[in-house]
Amino acid sequence: MTQLQCISPIDGSIYAERDALAESAARARVDAARQAQIAWAQVPLDERITMVLAGVANLMAQSQGIARELAHMMGRPIRFGGEFGGVKERMDYMASIAGQALAPTIIEASDAFERRLVRVPSGVVLVIAPWNYPYLTAMNLVGPALMAGNAVMIKHAEQTLLVGERIAQAMQDAGVPEEVISNLFIDHPTAEALMGDGLFDTVTFTGSVRGGQAVERALAGTFTNTVFELGGKDAGYVMEDADLDAAAANLIDGALFNSGQCCCGIERIYVIEQHYDAFIERAAATAKGYTLGNPLDPETVVGPMAHVRFAATARNHISQALAAGATGLLDPHPADDGGAYVSPQILVDVDHSMTVMREETFGPVVGIMKVASDAEAIALMNDSPYGLTASLWTQDAQRAASIGDRLDNGIVFMNRCDYVDPALCWTGCKSTGRGASLSALGFQAVTRPKSFHLRKQL
Repeated sequence: MTQLQCISPIDGSIYAERDALAESAARARVDAARQAQIAWAQVPLDERITMVLAGVANLMAQSQGIARELAHMMGRPIRFGGEFGGVKERMDYMASIAGQALAPTIIEASDAFERRLVRVPSGVVLVIAPWNYPYLTAMNLVGPALMAGNAVMIKHAEQTLLVGERIAQAMQDAGVPEEVISNLFIDHPTAEALMGDGLFDTVTFTGSVRGGQAVERALAGTFTNTVFELGGKDAGYVMEDADLDAAAANLIDGALFNSGQCCCGIERIYVIEQHYDAFIERAAATAKGYTLGNPLDPETVVGPMAHVRFAATARNHISQALAAGATGLLDPHPADDGGAYVSPQILVDVDHSMTVMREETFGPVVGIMKVASDAEAIALMNDSPYGLTASLWTQDAQRAASIGDRLDNGIVFMNRCDYVDPALCWTGCKSTGRGASLSALGFQAVTRPKSFHLRKQL
């Protein structure tokens, strides 16, 4: 029997283990979910919403314990809590728009015809969730899918092995039938076999580009609906009229928070030349306050990366850049052990020939470049295979909107970064993926259209 293990980045010990389901048992679970979904879809929308929100409340009640559990599993310091403030904000919003987002569109209601377009549940939705924000990213899809009348099966990252189990139990305790919301402990070959046989109606995947490609290959020819959020190399641009203190504080936080392991983490910063020196001075001063250490210590700001192999990627990108002429502004931190604990770093004298400015690092490092104009900044920001968010720092909203129109990104921010607005869809382009979560479009992602043309008179 295959064992799934979570190796804690705190000390390299095995923190949690679960037996992987045999493929036959996993297939039986999917069959049960498909049968249960039929009845779940007939439960009134308001009742489904009430149960989902009660499930969120169940999770919030466990926040303190879960924060420590997350520290053990993926290294986030306990001072930042268990993600549930964001989960509640997003699920409350999605609940508030569900009725309108899922309401039928009436084209005609006359004596002669009834014509309407409706959204119906996709069916069985598989949510393949990542370890970096394991509750937030999963619930972005689990919550709306359940509200819309789907059965949901969660396959969580092995690094955050217990999260899917926690979510499923919280929802079941709130009244959602266990066949309608369940966690699957399965290995990759079993997941690929189930997807390859078209057992799911929608598959959502948040993770690496390579992982997304593996999911797409497994689903080839099944015509399964998919939602992908994959890699990123998100950029910030600091303009002439930016508030430099605010820009430095927010962009460095966007780069280093969660040890840089954020889907929309800032990995590249471009600064207009007249403010370059002043900005990097502020950026370095800000970063020096990000103490590296044990995530169970309330004073720690930056914990270990989730796994030593992720840390190795970050170190490799830094060392390649330094060898190519980049300069590091920060000294190594005493807690840097050469393993999962990686010192935050700001790199200057960088360019786009360097991997650290081209490929996703997903670690506590950011490169900063000087630019002479908006045109140069736009060209550099677009010079990436990824397209999730962009962060623009200016006092001129019209200018920000104009620049944003020219950027190859799914999301454009002005004077903020690393934020998810549940009223706006979370979406990317290029190798970052396709599809959307949150907003009204998030409900479309887990439903399908169905048309009714009813002729009443012959």
